Amino acid sequence: MVLEMLNPMHYNLTSMVPEAVPLATMPILLLTGFLLFIWSYEDTSSIPGPGYCMGIGPLISHCRFLWMGIGSACNYYNKMYGEFMRVWICGEETLIISKSSSMFHVMKHNHYISRFGSKLGLQFVGMHENGIIFNNNTALWKVVRPFFIKALTGPGLVHMVTICTESVVRHLDRLEEVKNESGFVDVLTLMRRVMLDASNMLFLRIPLDENAIVVKIQGYFDAWQALLFKPDIFFKISWLYKKYEKSVKDLKDAIDVLTEEKRHRISTADKLEDCMDFATELIFAEKRGDLTRENVNQCILEMLIAAPDTMSVSVLFLLFLIAEHPKVEEAIMKEIQTVVGERDIRIDDIQKLKVVENAIYESMRYQPVVDLVMRKALQDDVIDGYPVKKGTNIILNIGRMHRLEFFPKPNEFTLENFEKNVPYRYFQPFGFGPRSCVGKYIAMVMMKVILVTLLKRFHVQTLQSREVCIEKMQKINDLAVHPDENTNLLNMIFVPRNSDTRLES
Repeated sequence: MVLEMLNPMHYNLTSMVPEAVPLATMPILLLTGFLLFIWSYEDTSSIPGPGYCMGIGPLISHCRFLWMGIGSACNYYNKMYGEFMRVWICGEETLIISKSSSMFHVMKHNHYISRFGSKLGLQFVGMHENGIIFNNNTALWKVVRPFFIKALTGPGLVHMVTICTESVVRHLDRLEEVKNESGFVDVLTLMRRVMLDASNMLFLRIPLDENAIVVKIQGYFDAWQALLFKPDIFFKISWLYKKYEKSVKDLKDAIDVLTEEKRHRISTADKLEDCMDFATELIFAEKRGDLTRENVNQCILEMLIAAPDTMSVSVLFLLFLIAEHPKVEEAIMKEIQTVVGERDIRIDDIQKLKVVENAIYESMRYQPVVDLVMRKALQDDVIDGYPVKKGTNIILNIGRMHRLEFFPKPNEFTLENFEKNVPYRYFQPFGFGPRSCVGKYIAMVMMKVILVTLLKRFHVQTLQSREVCIEKMQKINDLAVHPDENTNLLNMIFVPRNSDTRLES
């Protein structure tokens, strides 16, 4: 009896369908049901995260990244689902990780040396299989990286100390150029000009208009950040990407002009050794056929934008934190007087400035600028017991990890967090391993030189009457953390040392 009831042949299936539904509709309904089943089906995953739900899950997670920004979305998902979880970006499975053990595994292995992003977006900004930052052609990336390593280590570190010191002094002597009518200093513009000037003097050595290039760099970064995860359909509608197209073209055209001038100088130089630098090495590689002209120009562009783009914001955050914590400034000034004294900073001072170094590290931990690292799995793997398929995107949420593990006072800005040696697996402001930040050593040198040279001349203050502080500062956490620049609350007061009078214009 039971078997009879379960036997579909026992029933007249057509009789179970309302008479209003034609018999021919049945195959369509069955096909529709089958397609919905296939659409909603996915392999069961042991990794926490939102459900697939007929493709709605991937759509929502991608939209959240576009709406909130990459960094904010990562923090949202880690907080909701845990420190190892899964979402989808551009329809691709993506892991968001903020566990130190998992990060350590990813960063140290060679099969995670690729990054990910929209192919059309990267083509738009010139980074698809060009340059070093988001070049996902690993074979070509390996050809390019040694040029950056050579320029950013060894003699380059030594030369940068002198070059950066001279640039800071030169710009501080012209401080009125970056002050408003009230005499407040636009620190972000000041830092961007200093870092562009120093980078140009070491890597390209062609006269340029700092003011114009700095503005173009900001526009380029905004375009890069906005387009990194845009769906392909975005690039089919010209009015959506038109403003970004102009920003990218403006900077690329400016760098092309500078690079052509460099090529001309090389071709007419009496002694080639007088021209040798990062740009020259790349141009020689182009002449040998090792690199294309487009790749050379993009590498020079990326070398020039790196410091004004992120390091300038890092120094801004650091100066705000120093202004808010007088005891930290006191400790820094005491060390500067002991190590450097009244003379200019030298290369042999760099390793001795431990308090300065710890202040920089603590600022990068407490208020990071680059708080995530992007990778792609180039082969199947297992991370902390979770299976990871080849092609899986990975975002390492370093900023969150720095607030969750190891540090005794993770939610405070205090030098106590670096009183003891911090194992590098718990503190990764530059990443480590085969695709770590190639400029991490020169970045620390530049920040130490800038901080020492500036603080020797000026005591920095925030606009206290407006209760301006890092915690209340409006920020955008996307590809990097940047302050909202549509406000003058980023300005600071520079008071000359040994003077109680505010620096006036």
